[in-house]
Amino acid sequence: MSAIPRSSEVADAASQGVAPRGGDNRPFAFRHFPAEVLRDALRQMHLIRRFEEGAEESYMRGLIHGTMHLSIGQEASAVGVCLPLTETDQITSTHRGHGHCIAKGAEVGKMFAEFFGKETGYCRGRGGSMHIADVAKGNLGANGIVGGGLPIAVGAALSMKMQRRPDVVVSFFGDGANNEGAFHEALNMASIWKLPVVFVCENNKYGMSVSTERSTAVKNIAERAVAYAMPGVTVDGNSLSDVSEASVTAIERARRGEGPTLIECKTYRHRGHSKSDRNRYRTKEEIDDWISKDPIGRFEAEMLEYGVVNAAAIDEIRAGVEREIAEGIEFARNSPSPDPSEATRFVYTA
Repeated sequence: MSAIPRSSEVADAASQGVAPRGGDNRPFAFRHFPAEVLRDALRQMHLIRRFEEGAEESYMRGLIHGTMHLSIGQEASAVGVCLPLTETDQITSTHRGHGHCIAKGAEVGKMFAEFFGKETGYCRGRGGSMHIADVAKGNLGANGIVGGGLPIAVGAALSMKMQRRPDVVVSFFGDGANNEGAFHEALNMASIWKLPVVFVCENNKYGMSVSTERSTAVKNIAERAVAYAMPGVTVDGNSLSDVSEASVTAIERARRGEGPTLIECKTYRHRGHSKSDRNRYRTKEEIDDWISKDPIGRFEAEMLEYGVVNAAAIDEIRAGVEREIAEGIEFARNSPSPDPSEATRFVYTA
């Protein structure tokens, strides 16, 4: 498991800092969302972390084949962006999309079943880690193609506008995708037509093994928004409050018919690019420094500081997540595998 401070340790740290504040001095999320929403946000962040750790453990035990791309360390980005979304709003995701799926309401049992290649998975075991979709919850699907979700989101947003629906599409993508042609084409068309879409770049500093400093001309990817006449904002992707503030602002703008926004969440993946990554391009000191900025421990400390939870409540959230993960893995293990004679059913090609 990742090194998240125990709630008692977080409580001790908070007690040594500033006394709990109230009123307008609190961060945005604590002013904007009710306590039960914030508590569920913390639960979702823990659920994402433990799902990915559970998937990693299952991979090491030979229960999952192929590879996977883990977003451990990026939980505040997924949850913070999805907080203002409704069930009829939609998202497109990436090859590193497990957190987006869970933040949009996916069931971890069905996700584990998809990982295990079982018939009870979201895509009946045909999609695996990089292609989970849950259209009923507004998740149009993860995508193994870098930048592949961007034009899909623009198309979905165009559909919403033509149907006069009040809904919004969020397109998650990584920093590597900002140098793909699809990124520029998608932002341009969305701006021309003032589509209700929010582009969210999760900048974890590396596209595979290449740093953004070596691959991208601008310092902040959000600066590219100016070329397409839309707002661009760079936020601390490890702060759930900062991410949610940017998301609320962009989503409200989109719902008013004012067009798209580009949000850049600066964050970090604690693991390598994929399970096959030997991680030789990053130093241990860099990784440890970012782990010390862990978004879950940070959010827990804020929740304690502002009186939203106590240490016992955090322990209860953790215990509940552990049960949910254990039940999800057991559900997947006991689920039937697809019938080989039906291997091509539910698989579509254009």
